[in-house]
Amino acid sequence: MRGPADADVVEGAIQDQIDAALADVMRQAGASVGLLYLLPADEQVLRLTVVTGIAHRIATPWTRVTLHSLLPVADAVRERRLVCVGSREDMARRYPMPALVLPYDFTLAAAPILAGGRAWGGLVVLWPGSHPPQPSRAERRAITSACRRMGLLLQRAHDQGRPILPGPAPRTLALPRARTPGPAEALAAADFAERLPEGCCGLDLDGRITFITTTAAALLGSEVPDLLGALPWEVLPWLQGPMVEDRYRAALVARGPTSCTVLRPPKQWLTFWFHPDASGVSVRIAPAASPQDPRAERLETPADTTAPSQASALYHLMHLAGTLAEAVGVGDVVERTMDQLIPAVDAQAMAVMTAQEGRLRIIGYRGYSAELMARFDAQPLVSRAPASHVLTTGVPLFFATFADLKDFYPPAVHQDDMGSWAFLPLIASGRVVGSLVLAFDRPRPFPPAERAVLTSVAGLIAQALDRARLYDAKHHLAHTLQTGLLPRTLPRIPGLEVAARYLPAGHGMDIGGDFYDLIRCGPAAAAAAIGDVQGHNLTAAALMGQVRTAVHAHATAGASPGEVLDRTNRLLTDLDPGLFTSCLYASLDLARHRAHLATAGHPPPLLRHPGGHAEPLHLPPGLLLGIDPAADYTTTEIPFPPGSMLVLYTDGLVEAPGADIEQAAAELADRLTRTPDRPLDACADTLLAEGMAPRNDDIALLVIRAAAP
Repeated sequence: MRGPADADVVEGAIQDQIDAALADVMRQAGASVGLLYLLPADEQVLRLTVVTGIAHRIATPWTRVTLHSLLPVADAVRERRLVCVGSREDMARRYPMPALVLPYDFTLAAAPILAGGRAWGGLVVLWPGSHPPQPSRAERRAITSACRRMGLLLQRAHDQGRPILPGPAPRTLALPRARTPGPAEALAAADFAERLPEGCCGLDLDGRITFITTTAAALLGSEVPDLLGALPWEVLPWLQGPMVEDRYRAALVARGPTSCTVLRPPKQWLTFWFHPDASGVSVRIAPAASPQDPRAERLETPADTTAPSQASALYHLMHLAGTLAEAVGVGDVVERTMDQLIPAVDAQAMAVMTAQEGRLRIIGYRGYSAELMARFDAQPLVSRAPASHVLTTGVPLFFATFADLKDFYPPAVHQDDMGSWAFLPLIASGRVVGSLVLAFDRPRPFPPAERAVLTSVAGLIAQALDRARLYDAKHHLAHTLQTGLLPRTLPRIPGLEVAARYLPAGHGMDIGGDFYDLIRCGPAAAAAAIGDVQGHNLTAAALMGQVRTAVHAHATAGASPGEVLDRTNRLLTDLDPGLFTSCLYASLDLARHRAHLATAGHPPPLLRHPGGHAEPLHLPPGLLLGIDPAADYTTTEIPFPPGSMLVLYTDGLVEAPGADIEQAAAELADRLTRTPDRPLDACADTLLAEGMAPRNDDIALLVIRAAAP
């Protein structure tokens, strides 16, 4: 038997093979940056798991990518295709948010990692801006081959019960060096650098100084031991403006040389040249020829060196502002805020709160334990407690140490092991709609500049939260209306087995107008209907209720399928709602084992014969309901013997961008043929799970089987 230790060895071996596949595609495609995302089972979020060729903190805004995001990797996985972005202008046009945060020249390709009929993640590779806009055939083959290889490895790990899961933070994969110098050669290289009249230093992928010459340290006004292992824009106040870090980021992402000229107070101008590769950045430093150098940009010494003015923080906050504009729903706003704000301000924990009926309610948190949050949730609002004080007064509070917090609120108990806190009101249109707390693991002075930035960011979050509440209220109302109009239960009809499913549209969509119904028409007769009202809003949901009621009424009156659609069509044209409706109606004669069907522009139903073969039924087409009062709807008769299965569905199950709906229906029928005989509920779940398209539309599904006598 294989024990836990053996399983860990197997898991580690598979992880090593995935890393090897990533390294191989980087080499074969000649790419400069690689990002590997995993899609955990039953999740809609891609997790950045491995990065190579770049610091993972540069990719922090995209550590978690929802499948509905407007990003290349989300499009690639959702649509299961290769996505290529050929230039900075192409990125700005198609994906404005990453173009805003990474305004550099590079070419990108994103591909899905597929195996066994499911997506396991996505791969993103970048080339320098000098690369052609489209990857070559050989590069495409390398990417496709690597994705197939990684998909099979991930599936194997899953099948063995040891799935490869994303870690708490992305891993950095170091690619093999072309060669490693010996000790004598390394010492000779250091001596060579020391003899140069200019200063030079080496930065790793994170931007930390790994080597620096004495001349470079002197030009920077510091000593070699004080600089080794440090981020230059953190230890040198006059480099804390965004320019130097931005040039380092540009060099790494675009994989090309960059430069800038900076003032070292009081009057020494220095020019920095950045030369990147896969292991880091080499930097040359020299006095500038003159302050009038056309590349020069005066960077004043910040009066406050702890303010979040570095390029990485600025880019995070820009991304936060943009991503909040795309958020829908309170949960989405909270998740996006935590994703972006925590790394932007280097916080260790965060909680978002509202007030409900005089009590504190925590609606999202990260970095805190569930047990700690449970202690605060639903607590009465106490005026002097910081969280309550911010909610009731709208005044922010900053505590540099726990002693400061204790002075403000003496009953406070130190429960979170943090060193400083910022309590910020979320104010929209003059109203406090919530508050958030940011916690830091060490004392922090919160100077005026940082307080101003955090307060402004809180205002952006508040506006997004206020809009999200309105969206949630509207969505809840529409959803309640629609579910109220759909049948709560279907009638039990002797001789029929029935399963029905309804799935609302994917994230970001309003409620839809899909409906289904099963109607008892006599001792051995029944009718089934399915339809789709155009639109995703309250009007569509309300019209759906009218259409379903009309169909039900005409069915119980004994009308034929063509007559049911004809009368419903005349009703809709008289109402003139401005929306069109597709509908499929089937009358089932269980005594004679026959079915009669008519369609009004609806996707073809599937018929599975008793032997197991399934096919789409191509019925005489009819106009959508609500267009022409004189439209004619033809009734078609088919055999429906015991063991036959009729599958009615709306286009959300098969429709995808660029896909042919008839071909998609044929493929769905093929999958139904290959589905083994099983209870109808399991069959319905299988059809939904294996749907052709990403779910950007709602889906109604009705599966009917004639029972054996």
